[in-house]
Amino acid sequence: MTTPAPATPARQRSETVVVFALSLAAMVVSMMQTLVVPILGLIQSDLETTPANVSWVTTATLLSAAVFTPLLGRFGDQHGKKQTLIGVLVVMVAGSVLAATTHSLLWLIVGRVLQGAATAIFPLALSVLREEIRPARLPGAMALVSGTLAFGSGLALVAVGLLTSGDNPDYRSAFWLATGLAALALIAVATLVPATRETTGGRTDVLGALTLAATLVLLLLPVSQGHEWGWSSARTLGCFAGAVIMAAVWTLVERKVKEPLVDMRMFAHRPVLFANLAGLLVGFGSFALFIGVSYLVQMPSRLTGYGFDASILRASVEFLLPGTLVSLLAAPIGGKLVRQHGPRPVLYLASLAGALGFAWLAIDHDHDHAFSVIAGGMLVGAGISFGYAAMPAVIVGSVPPQQTGIANGINSISRSTGSAIGSAMVTTVLASKSVEHLPPGLPKLPAESQFTLTFVIAAVAFGLVSLVAVLGLRTIHTLRSTAVAGAAPATDAETAGATR
Repeated sequence: MTTPAPATPARQRSETVVVFALSLAAMVVSMMQTLVVPILGLIQSDLETTPANVSWVTTATLLSAAVFTPLLGRFGDQHGKKQTLIGVLVVMVAGSVLAATTHSLLWLIVGRVLQGAATAIFPLALSVLREEIRPARLPGAMALVSGTLAFGSGLALVAVGLLTSGDNPDYRSAFWLATGLAALALIAVATLVPATRETTGGRTDVLGALTLAATLVLLLLPVSQGHEWGWSSARTLGCFAGAVIMAAVWTLVERKVKEPLVDMRMFAHRPVLFANLAGLLVGFGSFALFIGVSYLVQMPSRLTGYGFDASILRASVEFLLPGTLVSLLAAPIGGKLVRQHGPRPVLYLASLAGALGFAWLAIDHDHDHAFSVIAGGMLVGAGISFGYAAMPAVIVGSVPPQQTGIANGINSISRSTGSAIGSAMVTTVLASKSVEHLPPGLPKLPAESQFTLTFVIAAVAFGLVSLVAVLGLRTIHTLRSTAVAGAAPATDAETAGATR
């Protein structure tokens, strides 16, 4: 067993600046996912395009993340984490500049593709933490970096609301903000993160990467576009069928190649598999909160009988910012709880907080009490942060160091997939029943019951996180066991008695 370096003041300062740099990078990544949600209407109007076309501004980032995150996570494990981090941040800066300067929808989408590739920063950051942070501090460090995901997603909504609150709003200001933050994160990583000490080397599994990318694209494309295409259309059903076929092809490829992109034994290892399922559910809940609450509070009460007539700015600052701040404050608490009690109880706590928060939003049938909406969002924000704190601990405690990047990359994709499904669910549910007797010429507005249904579904999703913890996380390595270099994922029998 390797002996941890002594906790000297110099080492503590070094670890602190590494955590700061990686937290900043992770926050910027999470902002890219929600940055465009409030400004899609502005983009559509400014570029004179259709709702179907402008939806690709969000879809492009999702698909790009699905393709590049596992590949770059594995590349970082093989060839150097810091070098890969810097390269990805350069790509994100370039994509942000392109998005901020172009007047073409096509080039805006290209810029969003480049921004989406930066999602790989999060698993790479966790790999660096595993290498640079002492085991005693690792749970807290991972929780803090993970907590910035929830914080960054909410912060993007608030910042964009502020930037576009004037009489002549310009959506490009959001991308200039992204450019500045990405450049700041690049400087922080380049100057504060140590060079990679351990690499595995080896060849890149190109065939495995291509088949995995095809699987994810065929899955996420109909999820994100199903509302426009129609859920029973040939394109939607064909993509889902293609995803199933390509998943089988990918599995076959990974079992045959000598150096697979994803070790299928690791992928199917119970804690890893169920951590990915938990990521799917928490990601689902996070977007159900952001989009559901944002739409709810912007409803015109004089027409619908509910809602708060909120502007984008008020929706972001008054209703979403409190939950965002709670998620940031809950991150170090989650890390401390993981270190003291293990990730399983923290997932229970995440499930409880998220389910109660959404239940609170659903039970408030009138949806006319601002306090109820804000308080429910704060509970959900805490639940999201606790979930994000627990999942990396499960991954790091269940895979050897050389697979940390790819394992957390797959977990990131599970959260992105859950977010896409959550977005599609909210959009579909709200569109399925409209307010009756609206004045002629006005667009359809969702009936109040559809928001209640949305929050009930999200509460059930968070409730299932507890079931995941019960069934899949019965035995998990303590993080101290990760100090054993090269330890392979253990079976349940092997970890019995050495887990929390």
